[in-house]
Amino acid sequence: MFGKFAIYAALFAALLAILSYLQVALGDKKKLSVGRTGLYISALGIFAASAVLLTDIITHDFTNSYVWSYSSKELSLEYLISSFYAGQEGSFLFWALCSAVLSLFLLSYSKKRKNEEHVLTIFLAVQLFLLILIAVKSPFQTIYERFPGQITPGTVPQDGRGLNPLLQNFWMVIHPPILFIGFASLAIPFSFSIAALWRKEYTSWLTSAFPWVLFSTLALGAGLMLGAYWAYGVLGWGGYWGWDPVENSSLIPWLVSAALLHTMLVQNRTGNLVRTNFIFAILSFVLVIYSTFLTRSGVLGDSSVHSFTDPGTIVYGMLLIFLLGSIVLGFGFLFLRRKELKAMAQPMHWLTREFALTIGSFVLLASVVIVFFGTSLPLFSTTQVDAAFYNRMNLPVAILMMLLIGYSLLVRWEEEDGSLLKAKSWKALSAAFIGTIVIGFFSSFDILYIVLIFGALFTVAVNIEMAYLTYRGGLLMMGGKFAHIGAAVFLIGVMISGNFSQSKDVMLVRGEPQNVLGYTVTYSGKEIVEGHKTALTVTVTKDGHTATLVPVMFETENQGMMRNPDMESFFSKDIYISPMGLEQNSVDAKGNIVLAKEESAVVGNATIKFSAFDMSGHNAQTSVGGMKVGAVLEITKGDQKETVTPYVIFGSKEPKYYGAESKILGGTIEMLSMNIGGMGDGKSSIVLSVMQGLHDATPQPKEVLTVEASIKPFISLVWLGTVILLAGIVISIVKRSRADSV
Repeated sequence: MFGKFAIYAALFAALLAILSYLQVALGDKKKLSVGRTGLYISALGIFAASAVLLTDIITHDFTNSYVWSYSSKELSLEYLISSFYAGQEGSFLFWALCSAVLSLFLLSYSKKRKNEEHVLTIFLAVQLFLLILIAVKSPFQTIYERFPGQITPGTVPQDGRGLNPLLQNFWMVIHPPILFIGFASLAIPFSFSIAALWRKEYTSWLTSAFPWVLFSTLALGAGLMLGAYWAYGVLGWGGYWGWDPVENSSLIPWLVSAALLHTMLVQNRTGNLVRTNFIFAILSFVLVIYSTFLTRSGVLGDSSVHSFTDPGTIVYGMLLIFLLGSIVLGFGFLFLRRKELKAMAQPMHWLTREFALTIGSFVLLASVVIVFFGTSLPLFSTTQVDAAFYNRMNLPVAILMMLLIGYSLLVRWEEEDGSLLKAKSWKALSAAFIGTIVIGFFSSFDILYIVLIFGALFTVAVNIEMAYLTYRGGLLMMGGKFAHIGAAVFLIGVMISGNFSQSKDVMLVRGEPQNVLGYTVTYSGKEIVEGHKTALTVTVTKDGHTATLVPVMFETENQGMMRNPDMESFFSKDIYISPMGLEQNSVDAKGNIVLAKEESAVVGNATIKFSAFDMSGHNAQTSVGGMKVGAVLEITKGDQKETVTPYVIFGSKEPKYYGAESKILGGTIEMLSMNIGGMGDGKSSIVLSVMQGLHDATPQPKEVLTVEASIKPFISLVWLGTVILLAGIVISIVKRSRADSV
């Protein structure tokens, strides 16, 4: 009850603050203290509501339906805390909590810049809408309200449903909060831009908004990186980026905010791109709301692996209103000031830094359009684009971006000098050319990938040279250089790891080493660990070095069998083991192999997998004297593979079984019986016998672990690049904060 009261108190206090600040903006300065008081009360209400929900979770108050839905007594403290934002209602409250914290900083910040009433009117309007969403989709609803008539009032469940096992991971504790901080902070540049349009101050707002754009870009970038590593290192998706709509919906506003950083630099130096900066500042936040709509309205339930699927009609409608309201507010103000902004446009010369940064920003916008189209397509069509679409369409964008980054640092602001460009560029071009030749010699890239590698090496070379020349200015002069180098290193890592990765599905018999991709891989055994998970021990050996990897498999109630990989990481490569299945040979009393469809058995050093029925002879009764059905067997031994098909003919009398010769096994596989699903006990299965005379041909009950083994070369460059990029943004933030304090 107190949690609901705190939310409503915060809501009405925010409304009071908005109305008071609005009156101040219209000339009534006496209302300023009322506006500030409303802001404090609203923040206090959000803090109190958050504390109540967290207390309910930690104390296991299962009368709260949200607590019952997302937590349980067996969860450790860090997972109990992360269940705060695991569900839709809690995520809205956590977003409001981030907004409330930021509002206190923004109050102090805007006071100094004499635009408090205009900026906070807009910012608190965003916070107000979040509070309305929380009031409608409350995390304080009781189980008796949520399930009327299903639970007797006064009855308390003994335990909760618990946190999705996929989310019971360290990264869940830090990845979503960082993303939410990024989402909440993008409302600040949005507020500064609307306030500037409101006040008709078209240049001074840049100084105030720029540090917040840096901060938002850092937070969103860090959140994206952590999510990518989580997917790669823990969830076992086989990669760090799948172009899932939920991933894309966070990437899109980050790309816009990155573009905004560069166009702000252009306006600050030359006075150009005034309208562009307003558009990007508004668009970055509008796309945050659009992201929220996509991931929390349920519209992507069939096309995304981790979006909310049951939001309710009211939340769907309110998110749509929130989105449309943000668009109308932002672009409505922009439309009202269109004539004044048009008069401020100035021509640019193409051999200048402002021209290069402008084109680079619009190249980023082209990537936004590509990703936006692919992500939004399921809203309007049953068609979905695959990862290849994003990779193919963004490749030319990445090439242009790398070339423009290097080019922009070789030309001057507002001054064209072609001879200077030639004199400054030859070193970087030569280094990039030599590096590309070396990489190309050891690779099989197509021409576009080679050009991208050249562009990335060109960017690295130019920025290293510029960093050397400006080193005397101190580390704080290196922010942009670090960020550019990081982006280039990231793309080089993406190219190499994506094009030279090796992968192989292999069946590991317990205790029997196998040669896999040049490594000796052995499955040693299993044990049950915390959370009823099966930990599988796999050793990987090469050149005297042995790594012990422990991938994990576990069953979930709603999503079936889940698999977490494990890896051994080096700078030059990752050895990556992802479990696929764990089986036991089925052998009957006579020593014959019993296989269900998709099951495998081990015979000697070979494996036999029953992959499918061959029904091609189903209607050929006249030629074979009955209905012919084959069993497609895939036989593997080391690098040797073959497919054989023993079969049965069902005629008017007893079925007749026919064997098939196997070169790998050196003998005949006889079919002894076949049971097609729907006949007999309803389970598809076959019984096989391997003819005598083969060495060690008699199957024995053995434990078989099927894994996908991968070698991912230089994937460390992906992580190194993102860290360098984010470090560059941090350096820029520190530089900006010190400049503001002087």
